[in-house]
Amino acid sequence: MTQHIETKVLQNSDLDQLKALINLYRDVFKEEIKMPSDAYLQLLLERDGMTFLIAMLDGAVVGGLTAHDLPSTYFEANEVYVYDLAVATEHQRKGIGRQLLTALRDLCREKGESEFFLQADFDDDDAIEFYRAVHGLEEKVVHFSFDTK
Repeated sequence: MTQHIETKVLQNSDLDQLKALINLYRDVFKEEIKMPSDAYLQLLLERDGMTFLIAMLDGAVVGGLTAHDLPSTYFEANEVYVYDLAVATEHQRKGIGRQLLTALRDLCREKGESEFFLQADFDDDDAIEFYRAVHGLEEKVVHFSFDTK
């Protein structure tokens, strides 16, 4: 039996679903994440240029992504950076990640954004295999982080 997965862009009133998405990230990424305050999360929901897209099954958040608009200096459109993408472990390999990326692509087209991109850690074989399977164009780059403290 095929399960019906619904995708949804979070709106200002979807604080509980944003919290569920953050909890999903914590579980899938196996990271210690202290839940931000409701006031901070509400600001994120209301922020222009930030998108939370979730996948739901029977009203529960089983996948989602966080994306940021990046205005280009080379052309009059945004590029979109997918900061996080996760699917609950028990729901992986069922097409949910693909459905989320398809929904994001459709949203980007509607908004006139030129492309979206994301990164995967070199040692995250499952993520790399998935992004190749959904026909992402692989680029060889090195990511640098700088501590501001």
